[in-house]
Amino acid sequence: MKQAVVWIAMLLWMSACRPGMVSPDKPLVVSHIGKDASCPFLTKDASGRPVISWVEKDSSADTGLMYYAVSNDNGHTFSEPVAIPASSGVYPHDENLPKLLFKPDGSVIALFGVEANDARNKYAGKVLYTQSFDGGKTWQNAVPLVTDTAGYDQRYFDMSLLPGGEAAAIWLDNRKDTDAEGSTLYFAVTSGRQGFQAATPVASTICQCCRTKMYIADNGDIHLAYRDIINDSIRDMVHQVSVDGGHTFSKPVRISADNWVVRGCPHTGPTLTANSTGLHFAWFTMGGGQGAFYCRSVDNGNTYTQKESLSKSPMAKHPQMSTINDHILVLWDEPVKWKDDFNSRIGFQYKAADGKTIQAGLLTSDSTYANFPVISALKENKALIAYKRRTGNQSEIVVNALQLP
Repeated sequence: MKQAVVWIAMLLWMSACRPGMVSPDKPLVVSHIGKDASCPFLTKDASGRPVISWVEKDSSADTGLMYYAVSNDNGHTFSEPVAIPASSGVYPHDENLPKLLFKPDGSVIALFGVEANDARNKYAGKVLYTQSFDGGKTWQNAVPLVTDTAGYDQRYFDMSLLPGGEAAAIWLDNRKDTDAEGSTLYFAVTSGRQGFQAATPVASTICQCCRTKMYIADNGDIHLAYRDIINDSIRDMVHQVSVDGGHTFSKPVRISADNWVVRGCPHTGPTLTANSTGLHFAWFTMGGGQGAFYCRSVDNGNTYTQKESLSKSPMAKHPQMSTINDHILVLWDEPVKWKDDFNSRIGFQYKAADGKTIQAGLLTSDSTYANFPVISALKENKALIAYKRRTGNQSEIVVNALQLP
């Protein structure tokens, strides 16, 4: 029996590594042994080198510290972890994961969430950020993203680099001009070393607990995707775009009329990317089907294709995607029965430029507990993925370079 299992494993590995197939390198653990690690995030520094950031804490602690590591060989190995001292007190939340951004002028911004401890809402959070003006050697004291005293709850943020070299951020905020349920989506841009300035509301009645997504297209268009609350009960994904650098945004439009009526928080947001054929979206819903789905738009968000399922699992969620050489790679996590319990595994679809699936499969085994994947494009038609992997009562951060067909 043992010999048969070994042969099956060898056949699966040989199949996965055939020419023209997605083939993974050996997984690499970047977090410290003995620490509880979470919130993997991938980006690039000002020189284009891959960077991974994450949060570490002691198992008995509620909060932790941000770390990051840089690769000098296209994602095969990474430097020793570098701590960001000013992030002390970061609250680890894999949907509200901290972000790291490298500006062309050599400065770095770390954006992260902490507990607000506000009497007006015991679940409230606050978003802080710290800047480094010497490439990460030293960090300024962390400051609030929102200084308005009326703003006591900010969370589920995203951050991207604009064509002019400044950073843009979006987040969910308690400040709103309606009695309807939900949060307001805010947008702000940095002004040199002065940090984020002139925050403006973009939309209201946003689902309070799902990840938001901002994507900056090659032409400078700013695309937003998030879970909206429609007609007080429907929680579907919508898209907005700004073609004037964030001064104005189009009205929210549903990417799919799922009509998911839910009185609660799904805790799984959307993802989007773009290539030569248009925009590509992935998200989780339990309306009009259940699981992770995909669609695209060829007219900059005016219309959208019919959604298609990414996985046979009805609980596939937390999708992420990236464009690699005009192709699309989509990842997600999904539960899987393992012995007398359930684990979580990472699934993928590799799509052609027009969204047609070239290959689909799994990147982690059923015997491993892996979730919250993230993805970034590498040089030489490769992709870098990272995820959280459970080991006993703790978790570690794993990175893996993928060679694409």
